[in-house]
This record gives sequence, structure tokens and C-alpha cells, in this order.
Amino acid sequence: MPLPLYLLAVAVFAMGTSEFMLAGLLPDIASDLGVPVGTAGSLTSAFAIGMIVGAPLVAVLARNRSTRAGLLVFVLVFTAAHAVGAVATGFPVLFATRVVAAVANAGFLAVALTAAVTLVPPDRKGRALAVLLSGTALATIAGVPGGAALGALLGWRATFWAVALLCLPAALGILRGVPAGREGAGVAGRPSLRAELAELTRPPLLLVMLLGALVNAATFGSLTFLAPVVTGSAGLGEWWVPVALVVFGAGSFAGVTVAGRLSDRRPGRVVALGGPLLLAGWPALALLAGEPIALFPLLFVQGALSFALGSTLIARVLHEAAGAPTLAGAYATAALNAGAAAGPVAAAAALGSPAGESGPLWLSGLLVALALLVAYPALPVLTGGRSSEMPG
Repeated sequence: MPLPLYLLAVAVFAMGTSEFMLAGLLPDIASDLGVPVGTAGSLTSAFAIGMIVGAPLVAVLARNRSTRAGLLVFVLVFTAAHAVGAVATGFPVLFATRVVAAVANAGFLAVALTAAVTLVPPDRKGRALAVLLSGTALATIAGVPGGAALGALLGWRATFWAVALLCLPAALGILRGVPAGREGAGVAGRPSLRAELAELTRPPLLLVMLLGALVNAATFGSLTFLAPVVTGSAGLGEWWVPVALVVFGAGSFAGVTVAGRLSDRRPGRVVALGGPLLLAGWPALALLAGEPIALFPLLFVQGALSFALGSTLIARVLHEAAGAPTLAGAYATAALNAGAAAGPVAAAAALGSPAGESGPLWLSGLLVALALLVAYPALPVLTGGRSSEMPG
């Protein structure tokens, strides 16, 4: 894999850390800025909204720019937003920086997903995407716990500075290693904006976007409320929560790495084999969460299966959106973020159900079951190249 691809993954790592790091920083931020913790929690919602709105909007605005210029602008805006956030003295300013950072994150990921596959031969696209998305997996392993530790030692502002500094190697890699591409508005052979938007009317593309969103909703729904499972169902101390997050993150890294080698050649097999295992794993985790000896191995397995299946489906989004070369990454990003935003909201409702702490785990099982009910009749869409129509 080319070095620029790994540097793009570093930026994805920094952005993933930023997206999830607030969970351990909210009390410190609230105290420092003089707002209730509940108000500080709106920073997470601001980031999610910015990600969902930002991906398609910024991708459209950037389609007449070169790939290199677009990536560089996004990563520098993201860096600047964190630098401003690190010195913010009022909550409204910090809130605004989170929205700006989220829009830049969404734009970067949308363009980077498309750019990553241009850096490698056609038969290695899945591996390239796995390298890029491994940045998110590594963020859950090292970035979020590391950010929480840094915040505890030096304050929340130090974590914001650290995220900003992590983006600088990626900016250098973009300048030195990413081809310019797509210069100007009149690129020969490129579809019009209307033609690219029309791709969203194709059922196969909508199918894989829906599947990716459902699997991602299941993943982040349970991940968001993992702490109550660890401290409630398992009866462990709070310091076991970061351990559980690291175990899940390690599994996700293993899953996305393995899936990267299979999604180019056997995407249907990943779905056909990984899907039922993932489906069985969520209720198993709900039933066995009270046994720590079973909890942690299951967390590793569910992390691996979730990211293996999720990354494969996102790769299929890019395949099916081949007719929208400048917006394909935005469609994939929208599917990812729709799931990441909807999953925790649904899981919060499940947490208040009679199932209690295990509610989000049961909900994740239902979401995966729904995804499989949709996926299996249309398995041919997931097995080959770009489909012209849904199978009958």
C-alpha cells in the first residue's frame, strides 16, 4: 500500500478520535466553561449533525476542485477548528468549532474514500479502503483512551491540541503523495452533477447504503452504551470501561484488516458468513454480559465482525456508485454517518426498556437481522461489479 494512503489513515485516526473523545472530557469541559454537563453533551450532537449534512454538501461544492486541494483544505480546516476550540473561553465558540470540524471531517472522508481507490490497482480497492477505515478502528483502541488520559493529566484543551497536531503529517502526505486529479470544471468524460445525483435513484446503490447504515447503527448503538453493560450487567468497576473499549477496538481493527483482503474478491461470502455470526453475537453478548470471562472475548468478536461487514458494505457502495466518481465517497460517508447518528438514538430508547443495560445489545441484533432480511434476496448485488438492476 502506498505511503500517502497510510497518512490519510492518520488523518482518519485523528478525526475518529475527535468524534468519540468527548465522552471522557464532558465533565471537565462543562466545569471549565461554566455550563451543565447536559449542555456540554450537545457538542456530540453538533458533531453528528455536521457529519451528516457535511458529506454530500461539501462534496458537491468540492467536485470542481482537485482531489489534492480538496483533501488539503478539509484537513487544514479541521486542524484550525481544533486549535480555535482549544483556546475557546466560551461554550458557543466551542460549539461552533465542533460543527465546523464535523463538516470538514465529512468532506475529508467523502473525498478520501474516493481518492484511496485511485492510489492502488483495481484489484486492491478493498484493501485500500480497509487501510483508510482502520484509522477509525485505531481511534477506538488508542485515540479515545489516550485522549481521555491526556485530558485527565493536562486538561481537555491538551486533547484538542493533540488532535490538531496529528493532522499535520497527513497534510504533508497529501501535498507530496496524492495526485491532483479532477482539476477544474471541465474534466473530460466526467459526468455532470445531475447525472451523479441521479445515481441515488438506482435501487442497488440505495440497497447497499441502507445495509451499511443498518450495520453501522447496530455497531455504534451498542458501543455508545457499553459502559452500563460493563458496570451494570457485568458488575465491574468503572476502570474496566476503557478496557472494554480497547478490546472492542482491537477486534474492529482485526476485522477491517481481514475484510480488506476479502472484500475485493469475495464480498458476498463476507456478508453470507459474517452476517449470521454477527447476528448471533449480539443476543449472545446480551445473555452473557454478566460473565466477564465471556464478555471480553465476545466484545472482540463483535468488534471484528461489525467492522468486517461494515467496511465490506461501504466498499460495495463505492462500487455501485461508480457512475458518480466525485460523489461516491459522499454517498458512502452519508451511509456511515446515518447509522452512527441513528444507532445511539435508538439504543438510548432501548436502554430505558425492560431489558435495561442489555437493551442496546438486543436492538443491535434486531438491526442486523433486518439488514440480513434485506441482503440475502439481493445477494448478487454484493458479489460482483456494478449492478444495472435489482435481482428478481
